[in-house]
Amino acid sequence: MAERALGLGVDFGTSNTAAGYMSDGRPRLIQFASGRTTIPTTFFFDYDAREMLIGEPANQALLEGVEGRFMRALKRVLGTSLMHERRQILNERVTFVEIISRFLAQVKARAEAEAGVIFDRVVSGRPVVFHGVGDPREAAAEADLRACYLAAGFRDVEFMPEPQAAAIASGALEQSASIGLIVDVGGGTSDFSLFRSGREGVTILANHGVRIGGTDFDRSISIDRVMPLLGKGTELRKIMGPGSSPTPNAIFNDLATWELIPFLYTPQNRRLATEMARLAHQPDKLSRLAKVLEDELGHEMSFAVERGKIAANGGAERAAILLDQIEPGLAVPLSAEALGASLVQHADALAEGSRETLRIAGMDVTRVEKVVYVGGSSLMSMVSQTMKEQFPQAAHAFSDVFTAVADGLAIAAGAPR
Repeated sequence: MAERALGLGVDFGTSNTAAGYMSDGRPRLIQFASGRTTIPTTFFFDYDAREMLIGEPANQALLEGVEGRFMRALKRVLGTSLMHERRQILNERVTFVEIISRFLAQVKARAEAEAGVIFDRVVSGRPVVFHGVGDPREAAAEADLRACYLAAGFRDVEFMPEPQAAAIASGALEQSASIGLIVDVGGGTSDFSLFRSGREGVTILANHGVRIGGTDFDRSISIDRVMPLLGKGTELRKIMGPGSSPTPNAIFNDLATWELIPFLYTPQNRRLATEMARLAHQPDKLSRLAKVLEDELGHEMSFAVERGKIAANGGAERAAILLDQIEPGLAVPLSAEALGASLVQHADALAEGSRETLRIAGMDVTRVEKVVYVGGSSLMSMVSQTMKEQFPQAAHAFSDVFTAVADGLAIAAGAPR
């Protein structure tokens, strides 16, 4: 493997990851173990086998009830103090930088085995914003991600905004000049790139982003529809004296947040849930919360919310969030109307994000001729409905939603420097 490649493009995502390189003048995406061009960005630490699983094997271990610890959405932890805290996992104390770097090292190894070359250079996608415009954690988040790539064995690390990469992929073969807007709604962020395409290639006119993605959609649905079944919004008897007090919201909010779930399984939280069940006016609901914490069912519950979201978005009759793992027969109906009600705040934020992108470029909405959707969460009908309201005169089209960013990064990584 002495031959050197120009570079590997990696779209390290909140929910899924893809990677590619240029071959015969076209982007070629890596085939992972499942035969797919994406791999879930998931981690499972198998306590018995003493090993870390990633992707589909990690998901399967969780679903099969293997004893261990599951993690997802670690991209949202970039730039926070959690990235560098050492925690005991299996037989060592590791940071999230080390955990993510091991995932990226496996992606690198798979790419090199398939391509037959060594990838020292990587062009990585990054959201336009990790946390928010002007947020002091922005620089730290990129530095964290760079550290992960370097620890994974890359020597040269470059970053490109993810919607810009998607614009390159979607506009690389454009023959007529046009103005387009990339709407990239992934698992953790929503990014916008306004671009001009033509024979000369793609010119980025403005980038903008908001910290909203599919995991936030799941969180809102879970808080609205599932957490009330676990006691959210109920009352607890006071320990001393008459009267009641509301159950604290913090534990429910964290349990609905993908990246925070692993931190909830502490003796303190388990004791808290047991005590709340003892004091509850509706003890059956708080007993469910205690079971979720005791049996570490938070991720299974979040996957159930995600499946219910997808079913309701697809128009399935009697769509529901099935929670049999908590209690046999427990389910929450999820109609299209209920789904829309939970997501309305996110629709407003997406609309404002698209308008801000045009304001940055100093361009009127009527100039946008096409809106191109990428990112798995762009498949939510709420997203396209919101954008059609903002850009009624534009043509709306879905690109390769799961791989367009990786295609663009591969093109960028293959360009001579």
